[in-house]
Parts: sequence; structure tokens; C-alpha cells
Amino acid sequence: MADRTAEARNGRDEAAAEEAPAAPVAAAPTSNPWVPLIITAVVMPALAFATTRFVLVPQMKQALTKSIAAAPADSGSASATGPAATPGAPEGKVKYTVPLTKILVNVAGTMGTRYLMTSVTLVGTDPNLKDKIDQNKDQLLDLATGALATKTIADIEKPDARNVIRAELLEVFNNALGAPLVKEIYITELAIQ
Repeated sequence: MADRTAEARNGRDEAAAEEAPAAPVAAAPTSNPWVPLIITAVVMPALAFATTRFVLVPQMKQALTKSIAAAPADSGSASATGPAATPGAPEGKVKYTVPLTKILVNVAGTMGTRYLMTSVTLVGTDPNLKDKIDQNKDQLLDLATGALATKTIADIEKPDARNVIRAELLEVFNNALGAPLVKEIYITELAIQ
């Protein structure tokens, strides 16, 4: 009987040995969740630099070279108040620019504690634009201060405030001049104090 027990034990040991794995299985490596973030933080600035350096800057240089080549050879004759050749102007249309002096107004709703200071340049295609604006300069400045004095801080801080101001000034200036002489208005300064 002892032999049978020993044989049974040996049989169980052999069966257990067959069921047990021969070598321990290595655990699967876990990936670090920070790796994609670190890669992105390193790669994105390099990608932005490469895009700017090798794509955007060459395109801007090429566009600038084309616009300089398209400009007339005698660019020294244009003055700040005379004809200004612009690349976007249609053939035969010379633009004349006339700067207006600084316009200073109280901002509406601030009881005189805040000021708006702006300068504008008027642009048109009429060769007599400068003379007509000089003749009506005081009226145009009065109309500009009247239009700007209605603006509140909230109005001036809106994203499209410059376009709204341009449109209003364009309308009042052309009404005062009696004809659509002013085609564009450039706001060269706009500051709130």
C-alpha cells in the first residue's frame, strides 16, 4: 500500500508539473501617459519654426519682390500728400492721400475722465482732393470729433470698432464735401487714455 501511495504522489507531482508553466511570463510593459504630451511639446515649436522659416518667409519675400517690381521706377516723386502708387490700385487710378491732424475727444460715458486720440488719413482718386480737404478742414475736424465723441469704451473695444469708425467718418466726410471724394480712410493712430 505504501507503494501505491508513493506512486499516486509521484503521479500527482508529474501532473502538477505538467500544469505549471515552465518559466514565469514577463509582465507587459506599461506605457507612460506623459510621453505623447512631451513629444508634442518638443515637436510643435520645431514644426512652427520650420513652417515659418521655409514656407511663410519665402512666400512673403516673393510677394514683396513682385510688388516692388510692379511699382513704378519713379517712386521718389510721391509725397505724403500727393499721389501714392499702391499695388492694389487699378491701372490708371492714382490714389491721393491727405493726413488729418490728431483728433482728441472725450469718450462718451466717462464724464470727461477718459480721452480718445486718433489720427486719420483720407484717400481718394481726385487730384484736387488735398485742396478740397484743406478748404473744408475745420468742418471735417468738427464732424470727426462729433462722430467720435459718441463712442463709449465698450464701442471702442469691440473687435470691429475700427471698421465702424471708418464707415461713419467716410459717410460724414463725403456728405460734407458734397461728393464721394474720399474713397478710403486709414486710421493711423487710435489710443484711449
